[in-house]
Amino acid sequence: MKLRGDSMSISEAADAVEDISVDWRGRPCKPTKHGGMKAAVFVLGLQGFEMMAIAAVGNNLITYVLNEMHFPLSKSANIVTNFIGTVFLLSLFGGFLSDSYLGSFWTMLIFGFVELSGFILLSVQAHLPQLRPPSCKVMSSEYCQEAKGYKALIFFAAIYLVALGSGCLKPNIISHGADQFRKEDTKQSKKLSTYFNCAYFAFCMGELIALTVLVWVQTHSGMDVGFGVSAAAMTLGLISLVFGTSLYRNKPPRGSIFTPIAQVFVAAFTKRKQICPSNTEMLHGNQNNVPNHLFVTMSPNVTTLLHTEKFRFLDKACIKTEDGTERTESPWRLCTVSQVEQVKIIISVVPIFACTIIFNTILAQLQTFSVQQGSTMNATITESFKIPPASLQAIPYIMLIFLVPLYETVFVPTARKVTGRDSGISPLQRVGTGLFIATFSMVSAAVIERKRRNSALHNEALSIFWIAPQFLIFGLSEMFTAVGLIEFFYKQSLEGMQSFLTAMTYCSYSFGFYLSSLLVSLVNKVTSTSSRGGWLSDNDLNKDRLDRFYWLLAALSLINFFNYLFWSNWYCYNPTLSPTNTNSPPEDGKDLENSSNFKYPSRHIEGSHNIIIT
Repeated sequence: MKLRGDSMSISEAADAVEDISVDWRGRPCKPTKHGGMKAAVFVLGLQGFEMMAIAAVGNNLITYVLNEMHFPLSKSANIVTNFIGTVFLLSLFGGFLSDSYLGSFWTMLIFGFVELSGFILLSVQAHLPQLRPPSCKVMSSEYCQEAKGYKALIFFAAIYLVALGSGCLKPNIISHGADQFRKEDTKQSKKLSTYFNCAYFAFCMGELIALTVLVWVQTHSGMDVGFGVSAAAMTLGLISLVFGTSLYRNKPPRGSIFTPIAQVFVAAFTKRKQICPSNTEMLHGNQNNVPNHLFVTMSPNVTTLLHTEKFRFLDKACIKTEDGTERTESPWRLCTVSQVEQVKIIISVVPIFACTIIFNTILAQLQTFSVQQGSTMNATITESFKIPPASLQAIPYIMLIFLVPLYETVFVPTARKVTGRDSGISPLQRVGTGLFIATFSMVSAAVIERKRRNSALHNEALSIFWIAPQFLIFGLSEMFTAVGLIEFFYKQSLEGMQSFLTAMTYCSYSFGFYLSSLLVSLVNKVTSTSSRGGWLSDNDLNKDRLDRFYWLLAALSLINFFNYLFWSNWYCYNPTLSPTNTNSPPEDGKDLENSSNFKYPSRHIEGSHNIIIT
């Protein structure tokens, strides 16, 4: 499709570029029939049910690995963190497949069934004794045979089928739901922040049901029944996804998203000895003179990206050779300004992404060592009822199902009056608030663990509710950081890269859990002596020094917060992707138009040009 015009400014060009979406039959979408919250609600259904299924397995997996597979405590903790880390790392693969080849709907449907097969295999193994090691009491002096051979193979195959399916689902659930709101429609665009809060609410509901009902089922009816219920929840999620098929706005895949990125690096390296011109209008594609062949893999709205002054070495990819022409230079030697700016955005968000890794390392402790803390405490409520230790993780979600609606209905409107932003505060401000609060979760955990250990050494058992504060504090911090990070990445993404950049949020979880495994091993090695093991080397928490490990994480979290302040202050939005609300100040209080980091074209695009819409 081609649009022709006479004289067109940058803003007019942006308005002219249509948001291309199709229905399930490949036909252009109708604004009155497709998209909006009526379509997104089916995606939210998948979000809630899938989270219910995976949370019931992941949050209580350490109990199954320790008591049924008979792996040592530290190895069990690492198995769980590696599993969860792999879930989130594979989200990059899911985002790439979606943006490049399959589209978000088909990616979710295919890998939803992969995840379902993993839950079924786990349930079968947990049900059949011959597929597990002989039963024994792990915490006693009795020898327990560790799972090996085909028994270990079945276990790891099952959990990594779940990891593959869930990892490829997660970024697409967020991006597909957000795609239901047309950015060019002001009313629907304003609902994006509301959608992200609704998605987090669905996440909280799924987690809450998993950590109460499903964990209780696992504890009282057996892990086989619990895993079976997870499989049933996943089935309901897939049914919810399919029911909304006729209402979805689908973004067609656009081919490899890495090709235009690679072209920029290759072209910049090839012309590394060139000198960037002082007049940036001399750079190729700084105005709308983009050759058609470059649009094959580029996003439809790439032509609206404006030049920025950061990472000037990449601008060399836009320098034309003296005797070269647009027709003779390959796209691997000559790129457009917008293509280069796309790469600059990706590089710029990496420090923000890196600052959330320690945050997710803290989360890993709440799903491993904190659960084991609870197992050594007094969990009795009545003579006939005890709280399953894994259900402690439900405490913050009980709080959040009330706080998230209050945040959306009370805090956001109030903050909007002060800041003028549709979302109340910027995504980066939201992330920073959460990172600061997370430090106090580990402070609380360290203080209570020392108290619990001292009590246990005197043959006294503290109430399990003593460790509730560390879960509550972290739950509050997660409401700010998790949602803020997803909103930040989605709003910084271009057409055709939403799923992949959203996947970077989940990749942060992955690195956080991998870092947790590394820290556990490193701390054990550094703190061990010839006479005794390290802080976390024993299966008995009363002999370990988990409190010191928590203090280490609190210190790392505080350092990480100050590191984040530096990078969030350094980060600048591309003017094209800055908030479009003219009544609001730019994100994070930065005057984008007057900033020295940006240079707007000094004149409009003149002449008759073609805007190619792929």
